[in-house]
Amino acid sequence: MPEKKSKPIVYALIGAGAVLLGGVAAYLYSDGYIGASDTPIESAKVVPNQALMAGTISTDPRNWAQLQQFGTPEVQKLVDKGLKDFQKDAFADSKINYDKDVRPWLGSVMFAMLPSSGAKATQEPDVLVVVGIKNKFSMLGFGNKFKNDKTKGATKETDYKGVKIYENTDNGKKTYAAILKNHLVMASEIKNVQQAIDTFKGQPSLASKADASAMFSKGVDVKNPIAQFYVPDYGAFVDKLVANNAGGAGVSPQALKQMKAVKSMVAGVGIDEAGVRFKAVTKIDPAAMKLEYKPSPGKVIGQLPASAIATINGQGISRFWSVIVEEGKNDPQIKQAIEGARQQVKTVNLDLDKDILGWMDGEFAIAAIPSNEGILKASGFGGALVFETSDRATAEATLTKLDAIAKGNSMTVSQRDVGGKKVTEWVIPQQGAFMGHGWLDQNTVFVAIGGPIADAIATKPSPLDSSESFKAVTGTLPQTNAGYFYLDMDKTMSVINSQLPPEQKSAITPETSAVINSIRGLAIAVTQPDKSTSGMEMLLALKPKTAK
Repeated sequence: MPEKKSKPIVYALIGAGAVLLGGVAAYLYSDGYIGASDTPIESAKVVPNQALMAGTISTDPRNWAQLQQFGTPEVQKLVDKGLKDFQKDAFADSKINYDKDVRPWLGSVMFAMLPSSGAKATQEPDVLVVVGIKNKFSMLGFGNKFKNDKTKGATKETDYKGVKIYENTDNGKKTYAAILKNHLVMASEIKNVQQAIDTFKGQPSLASKADASAMFSKGVDVKNPIAQFYVPDYGAFVDKLVANNAGGAGVSPQALKQMKAVKSMVAGVGIDEAGVRFKAVTKIDPAAMKLEYKPSPGKVIGQLPASAIATINGQGISRFWSVIVEEGKNDPQIKQAIEGARQQVKTVNLDLDKDILGWMDGEFAIAAIPSNEGILKASGFGGALVFETSDRATAEATLTKLDAIAKGNSMTVSQRDVGGKKVTEWVIPQQGAFMGHGWLDQNTVFVAIGGPIADAIATKPSPLDSSESFKAVTGTLPQTNAGYFYLDMDKTMSVINSQLPPEQKSAITPETSAVINSIRGLAIAVTQPDKSTSGMEMLLALKPKTAK
């Protein structure tokens, strides 16, 4: 007999909980309650306050249907199949029809992670599922349908403080459920359902935690939300993760202290006209922030060519390094890493702090740029680094020292004119230019891996920030930010496909190709609206729907 596919725990609990509903039909009928407010804050009121985190999954088909505005017909079929599978998996091996039997009463679904106890204290947290009930009369019919299904295992009732707990055993696995007014709570451990009942009857809830009410009420601002995640006490969350990781092996006290500088976090995923968007907002301890936030002007992006595959930009590498060095004074692991890096650079007679990182005090950008010429033929792309500096003299002195090192390693070092700019190149005999560097203006220097990349940076026929792809992928992200990560999916896949052997290309399924080809790009931006708030926004930009 073939083994059944395993299901995510949330779906498994919902499916098993549905069996228990057959025993609550009379309650639903006598209560006569149509349903009430179905919001995250209402669900959080029945979650015990010791919960480490909570998340909500939207069951509104209109939100998920937003995916249908993207992709090719092949992708549309995959999306449609995915939504149907999503609905079927929770009620596998039953006669339940999601649209007819479940959708009319099913509200939002919240899952909460509760700390395990006793012998399980260092294992994975327990999961409590809270399902909003929009219409109990519709749920009555659903429960009766399961009541008449004799294949769903044995069910029994127990009483806990005047509330019935329904226990179902199916294939040796137990599931417990209870109705708390307009919410169905479920768990694989009875103590978690009992704690939810205690919370419902007045014990402190997750919603009652300091600042949690605003967190659950506001969430994050995304259109058509499909999921939200809440961590009201990030310190407790970190403690549990560390405890689960063999007692925190490998995590230094200083690193733990830095992680606990985050007080809380809320995140959300939504689908809008640009694609799938993820936002996260964290509340932080301002006193723990050693690096002063300064928005990156983004001018350096204009120094990169539009052909760039992927980029990351920001500013103040020297400031960041100073903070790391300061942290290393109190953290042996960081100090060891710093000293190791310094010694590596010292072997070529350079000072990491002064000769390399010290002058990188302005904006910077790192980019991957496609090329099949010269030494780049084997990889299909090269790299470029662009730095703004207020200390040109030190930067030039460092580059001169590096040129001397290249000469001492059998490379030819020479200058050539590229678009009116002097480019110094390192040439490997019989292979071509390995690296080039030069100045784009008085304060901006570049280093390029591969001769063609030096040409692309120096001539820059079309800058990246004017390309349609870059604007489409990053245009809806916050413009005041610490920098972007940007990836162009079409250019990336073009390079990958040019390098993949035929046997690996043939292993890519048509479904995988359809999904990849529907993605325009990926972009991430980090912001800090104030000293106690940090934000991150990520967009998976999708291509508009196309006809056959």
